[in-house]
Amino acid sequence: MKIRNLDLTLNPVNEEHQQLGLPPVEDTVSHLEAHPFLRASVWFAVIILISLILFLIGRFFLAQDWVDSWLIINGTLDSRIFWSAVAVGFLAQVIDGALGMAYGITATTFLLATGANPAAASASVHIAEIFTTGVSGIAHAKFGNVNKHLFTRLLVPGILGGILGAVLVTQIDGTLFKPFISAYLLLLGIYILSKAFRQLNIRKEAPKHVGKLALFGSFMDSAGGGGWGPIVTTTLVGTGNDPRTTIGSVNFAEFFLTLTSAAVFALLMETNTWPLIIGLIFGGLFAAPFAAILCKKFHARTLLILVGILITIISLYNLYKAFISL
Repeated sequence: MKIRNLDLTLNPVNEEHQQLGLPPVEDTVSHLEAHPFLRASVWFAVIILISLILFLIGRFFLAQDWVDSWLIINGTLDSRIFWSAVAVGFLAQVIDGALGMAYGITATTFLLATGANPAAASASVHIAEIFTTGVSGIAHAKFGNVNKHLFTRLLVPGILGGILGAVLVTQIDGTLFKPFISAYLLLLGIYILSKAFRQLNIRKEAPKHVGKLALFGSFMDSAGGGGWGPIVTTTLVGTGNDPRTTIGSVNFAEFFLTLTSAAVFALLMETNTWPLIIGLIFGGLFAAPFAAILCKKFHARTLLILVGILITIISLYNLYKAFISL
């Protein structure tokens, strides 16, 4: 979960994150008043999360007898796809917990390497992210991390870009589209790697071209399976905007574009990706302690280099396999 400590001055790890333009690491959040304008959005997110949990319970347990439910569970646990997704979800959440970003990029890159097509990989990642981005966004709004003006500038373009990206990836043949997605993830891997050698200078003026950035970032996030954080958050923070309110606003907006993208995937896709989705969620549940260990053992710059190299190598492998299969 991306719940951040607001007191960055007491944590040397967070000082390094701030210099590199990274979100603060996971920690206990200090209390700040929620802005009244954001309360409706927070309650909407809470209702959606509760409704989705009730839907999943009803879908797998209440809509059928217990024998059929346990057959579904046993079939899922015996599936290679499920356990591959567990491993991917675990690794992606460890990286996200340590760096504050790159969950979608890591998960999609490795899912493509296991043989998933771009649409199934992106859909699974976005549906699984509804829960993490929802809790993250609610926490950021509740504890005062969300800038109302920036949030509203991100929201509509972000939702629109997410819809367009989801429609594109579901309407194009996965075999033909996979090389482009792998190339995109390769570029993001190189971009993450480059952040290890850049410094951040804070500025006070309002960011420009936020709507265009949100539209592009959400489109690439839905079509490519990840990239909202590296494109939007790191661009805004890396150009000198206040890290705390930028990260909080971008994370809260991410819930709404993730929810919209997931809804489009659910409407347009015919394949059943529930083993992937449940695996990603299940794997991520156990990742937080290991993310904390990484933060303690490695500097943020070292982690950026390792993750950037890892994503770059896997993306090159996926690109090679995609061209071979054409």
